[in-house]
Amino acid sequence: MTVKELVEKMNLTVFCGADNLDKEITGCYVSDLLSDVMGSTKSGMAWITLQTHKNVAAIGSLKELSCIILVKGFKPDEDTLQHAIEEEIPMLGTTDQTFETAGKVYMHINQ
Repeated sequence: MTVKELVEKMNLTVFCGADNLDKEITGCYVSDLLSDVMGSTKSGMAWITLQTHKNVAAIGSLKELSCIILVKGFKPDEDTLQHAIEEEIPMLGTTDQTFETAGKVYMHINQ
């Protein structure tokens, strides 16, 4: 499944990265602990978090993640958004809770 397909199915907000929604999603990881994400994610995964600071985009780039999904209506900080744009990482958002978001992503990428 591509990021674009997930955006459409879940009605996600695209904060940035609209030109990079063709990336394939190979899996998903849910964590707000940055060191955990650095040690556990693999290239192509979507990352679900409520963290909004610049280091989120840096880790997304370092780990070559397909996208970052912010939950609970959180929006990226301006520095985070600018870094994600530079690194071509789609930053997406939803008002859903983390648990609901993870369940929906799991359901959609495993159909």
